[in-house]
Amino acid sequence: MTEYTDQERQTLRTAAFGAVFLVSHADPGFFASFKESIAGAKALAGASPELQSVFKSGGLPEIPKGSPAELESGVLTALQQSTGILQAKSPQDLTEFRSVITAACDQVANASGGVKDTETAAIAKVKSALGA
Repeated sequence: MTEYTDQERQTLRTAAFGAVFLVSHADPGFFASFKESIAGAKALAGASPELQSVFKSGGLPEIPKGSPAELESGVLTALQQSTGILQAKSPQDLTEFRSVITAACDQVANASGGVKDTETAAIAKVKSALGA
């Protein structure tokens, strides 16, 4: 099992949960957000045991705060940093990380009333930040 520092774990968690959050909030609505959060959590739960242990460690994930633009920038930066962390420490997990995150984003977008243009745009930004 790959050893990550606390900061690396937090970055990976911020990236994963932040990506789901970005897509969910691209089409706001209380009930939609609830359905989308469940869909995102289920998708992340389908990750390998090693990635699941990272996602589950450290309590609640830290989603960047501030304006919507600052939130987006923080999440996209965490996604970019995560690819670097995985490439350096666990290249075999990088492809799965990208796959799990993009699947989670797709499931979130499809969870409530079909995919909106704003969700498609958010997913494209996530995929670009992941290099996928």
